[in-house]
Parts: sequence; structure tokens; C-alpha cells
Amino acid sequence: MRQMGIRACWVKHYTVTTQSRCLDAILVNILQEQFNPPRPDTIWCSDITYIWTTEGFVYLASIMDLFSRKIIAWNLSRKLDASGIIRMLQTAKQTRNPGRLVVIHTDRGCQYLSQSYIKETAQMCRSYSKKGYPWDNACIESFHALIKREWLNRFKIENYQQAYMLVFEYINTFYNTVRIHSHCNYMSPNDYEKLYANYKKKTALIAG
Repeated sequence: MRQMGIRACWVKHYTVTTQSRCLDAILVNILQEQFNPPRPDTIWCSDITYIWTTEGFVYLASIMDLFSRKIIAWNLSRKLDASGIIRMLQTAKQTRNPGRLVVIHTDRGCQYLSQSYIKETAQMCRSYSKKGYPWDNACIESFHALIKREWLNRFKIENYQQAYMLVFEYINTFYNTVRIHSHCNYMSPNDYEKLYANYKKKTALIAG
């Protein structure tokens, strides 16, 4: 090989760039796997999952309130971009009207790093999972596994319209309203939030 002028090529070791280090400094994990806030609209978490149909993938994005594990907004999109995330966030803010600084925790997907997302969450406290570590967002990851295992996997989903109806049926008529959760003392998310609201009213009357 030497006589023919052929030499082995040494592969350079991967070098962590300044940009990567800066990104780690900016995308702070505020949540730190503290999944049990004391009241609603303190910490929201969001993620995106793929749903297979015979016409191709569609993409389900969801926001969960960690207090009750309720899905407070969701969006099903044909495209994997930030527009569905923005619509979902706007719905969550309109329906919940939190009135306080909310922590919103996500992974580092490009949709959650987009300028439109940064703008939409300007009055919120953004928190990000560590790179390649899904356990930092375990609750919403678990929900997306659950909706597939308990419901979507039963069907051969033909298209977007069927996928939308199935997601609506599961979240709006079962998961939030009927399905009990050990985290919620074996109540549904809706009932758990109602119990908290009644407790707050009673304590306010006593205090007043």
C-alpha cells in the first residue's frame, strides 16, 4: 500500500461545538421530572406522536396539565410543522386562561424551537428535556403510548378524517371524562379538577 501511495484515513473524533454548548445553556430543564404540581395550570407538557393511516402518517400534538393529567388541547395535522403546535397552544390558553406564569415543558423537536413557538410562549416559562432523554417528558410520552395501545391500534385507520374522529372520541369522551387514573386518586382528570375547584371554594368561604 505504501508503494502505491495508499494510506489509511484516520477518522476524527466527534467534537462538541460551541453552538451545541450554547444550545444546552439556553434549553434549560426547569421541570426536572417534578411531575406533581400542587394546582392546575402550573405545569403543562407537550409532545408530538405519529399515527399511521393507509394514506400516510398524520401527527398528533397534545398538551397535558400535569396536575390532573388532563389533555387540555390537542391538534391533528397532516404536516409535521409548527403551525399545529401554535393552534393547539392558542386553544389551551383560551380555554384555560391560567392567569399565572405557566411552565411548558417539551422535548427539543424543531417545532418547539421554532420562532413561531418562541413568540407564542413569550409569556410562559419554557422548559426542555435533555437531548435524547424521553424520561424528562414521561407523562405525555406515556399518554401517547396509551392512546395507541388502548384505542388506535384496534383500527385500520384509512385517512386523516378517521384518525381525527378516533382521537376525538378517545380524548374528549373517554380519557378526560371517564378513564380513572391512579394519580388522580382513581378519578378522571375532569373529576379531579372539579374536586380541587370545590376545595378551593370551601377554603375561600372559611377564610372569608
